[in-house]
Amino acid sequence: MLTRWDDLPEDMRVPEVRPYYDILKKKTVSLFVKRLFDITLSLLLIIVLALPMMVIALLIKTDSEGPVMYRQERVTRNGRVFRIHKFRTMVQNADKIGTAVTVGNDPRITRVGNRLRKVRLDELPQLFDVLVGDMSFVGTRPEAVKYVNEYLPQYKATLLLPAGITSEASLRFKDEDSMLEGSEDPDRTYIEDILPQKMKYNLEALNNLSLVSELKTMIRTVFAVMK
Repeated sequence: MLTRWDDLPEDMRVPEVRPYYDILKKKTVSLFVKRLFDITLSLLLIIVLALPMMVIALLIKTDSEGPVMYRQERVTRNGRVFRIHKFRTMVQNADKIGTAVTVGNDPRITRVGNRLRKVRLDELPQLFDVLVGDMSFVGTRPEAVKYVNEYLPQYKATLLLPAGITSEASLRFKDEDSMLEGSEDPDRTYIEDILPQKMKYNLEALNNLSLVSELKTMIRTVFAVMK
């Protein structure tokens, strides 16, 4: 789960990242249990939710043209780029006709996609990303490459662990699209105003990483979705 310091990418081997690395290095057992938990729960949920996911796939296919899955490039552990699995909630080629972030009342969102987003069902396929190790249930949300390119040195510490499906930052900024609504430059607003606030919580989570805190985050996420 934690790469040797000398094997990290050069842009991560900086003084701003080292304190977070040293904290995580002391939590080897917790990181091992975290990975074991990810594998077990993701496999179980994939089996249980296989039929609902097939129904969702059928609804997406009959609602609009395009593939069922949306495979955008995101960044995970050690700065590695991977293609995240999500149910498509926008029109085909939406990333070519707009920003990488979604704003409120985004016209690119489809009818079925809007409903999936409200209860985060579009993220169910990320269970496969958790199973193979590209993601974890709890961790910094995977950002698009162009946003990671704007990271301050300290932010690179969040790349020491796999990206996550949910996090404290995700809960606090669950209405992020509404915050970007009306911005003349959503990308710049995200980078300058929202990303620094999210990173504050992401870095705090690294400092205080524990299995108990992650379980609490997962439970709070379930209740947030239910609301």
